[in-house]
Amino acid sequence: MPVYQLSINGQQQTADVAADTPLLWVLRDHLRLLGTKFGCGIGQCGACTIHFNGNAVRSCQLQVSAVKNAAITTIEGLSENGDHPLQLAWDEVDVPQCGYCQAGQIMTAAALLKRNGSPTMEQIENTMHGNICRCGAYHRIKEAVLQASKKS
Repeated sequence: MPVYQLSINGQQQTADVAADTPLLWVLRDHLRLLGTKFGCGIGQCGACTIHFNGNAVRSCQLQVSAVKNAAITTIEGLSENGDHPLQLAWDEVDVPQCGYCQAGQIMTAAALLKRNGSPTMEQIENTMHGNICRCGAYHRIKEAVLQASKKS
C-alpha cells in the first residue's frame, strides 16, 4: 500500500492507505479530524466540504492519490481559535440546529469570501445552493455569510 504525504491544515501528515481511498476517510479514520462529516458519499450534500488549494471541494469524491502536493484545509484548520469571521457570525446569528452540516456550510462560505469579500445575496445563494441543511436553516446561513462578509 502506498504512503501519502499530505499537507493538512498547514502540517505534514502521512497516510498509509489505498490509492482510491476518499480523502474524507483519510481525514476522519486515519488522521482523526472529525469535523468533516460524511453525508451522502456522492458529493451532493456538502457535509464533507474541505478546501483543496483554497477551493471548496467534496472530500468524499476526492481520492487521496489525487491530492499530491495540494494544501488541504479542514474546518479544524480554518482558524486557530474558532475566530474566523464566519464562525463568529454563525454564533451571532445562531445558525446551527443539529449542527451536522455546519462544517461543510462554513467551508463553502469561506471559499466564497476568499474569492469575493463582498458577495451579493444572489452570489451567496448560488454558492451555498449545493449544501443541504436538513434542519432548513438556510435563511440564517445566508444571513451569517452576509454578516461575515462585512467583517472580513
